[in-house]
Amino acid sequence: MVSTKGLTVGKLAAAAGIHLETVRYYERIGLMPQPARTGSGYRSYDLHHVRRLSFIRRARELGFGIEEIRALLALAEPGHASCAEVRVLTLAHLDEVRAKIADLRRLEGILSRTVEKCSGRVSPACPVLDMLAETA
Repeated sequence: MVSTKGLTVGKLAAAAGIHLETVRYYERIGLMPQPARTGSGYRSYDLHHVRRLSFIRRARELGFGIEEIRALLALAEPGHASCAEVRVLTLAHLDEVRAKIADLRRLEGILSRTVEKCSGRVSPACPVLDMLAETA
């Protein structure tokens, strides 16, 4: 068990399951609050930072963008929680995910049909290359 008081940036990153440079990036763009500093100027993180960073990591894993995460973090603050607002934001994101899935299924169909036409033999004619070379 790692102590969550006075963590270095490396230990914070490890505790939250992300890369050290990602922590620094999130600080630069304001997703992570600036940590306290030790007497010698080193950053010192605590459990609050671990929890917030884990929240951000999970949101990124679900495909939320930076601005969406910023909104979710604001809604997660004490006194600001609104399940209705979170639902609206999440439903919009879900619509985007579903649209991406539909696009990927369409692309899968195109590629699958094209590959089926490909003999796989050494030949100057290749359906995949022909499809890629088509003009709109």
